[in-house]
Amino acid sequence: MKTTTILSYLSELELHNEREWYHAHKTQYQQAATEFIDLLQQLIWEIGKTDSSIINNDPHDLTFKLVRDTRFSHDKSPYNPAFRAHISSKGKLPIPVGYYIKIQPGNRSFLGGGLFADMFKDATSMVRDYIVTHGSEWSELINEKSFLETFSVKGECLKRVPHGYDSLHPQAEYLKNKSWYLEYPISDEQLQKDSFIDFAADIFVQMQPFNRFINKALLGFVMPER
Repeated sequence: MKTTTILSYLSELELHNEREWYHAHKTQYQQAATEFIDLLQQLIWEIGKTDSSIINNDPHDLTFKLVRDTRFSHDKSPYNPAFRAHISSKGKLPIPVGYYIKIQPGNRSFLGGGLFADMFKDATSMVRDYIVTHGSEWSELINEKSFLETFSVKGECLKRVPHGYDSLHPQAEYLKNKSWYLEYPISDEQLQKDSFIDFAADIFVQMQPFNRFINKALLGFVMPER
């Protein structure tokens, strides 16, 4: 499928990022949102062939709002001109980790996997501890030839290995991380190809070993109550 309607709407929203324009163009928003839901459903079906844990998700429950929280931001524009979703075994919750997609015009779209959220200190500690005790598995995973050709591990990092961890550990550089995630950039041209669903699903499937490692590390994590 193509994403022409999504890209067109989001481009206009970025140019006219104001409540009056947004409410005056609700029809265009609904058309773009419907196209995004259809895209997510097809991705669920394709990814579900190798990860059955996500197959029963309703795509409507996986999306994030366009409305921005501007209370503590210098940028007071009310909307984030991007369609975003997270597909995991527990929907769009950041844990367990799954498959993240962001569509934003101007070649700012990407496919993601792993742990993006670094505000959960318990989750960060669990991943660090797991890397310490499974360092060889981690090293083999991130140094595998096809992984290196496609991904690099990203995430906010401390300047030093945190207290309580061996600074000489073979994976010490990754113990500095507060989050561990992958991003695969997607161009506007790629988004508009008929083959995009198959292409995106293939990238997500390649992320699965990384996601499995992170999810094993986070086994037993409980999301804090709001």
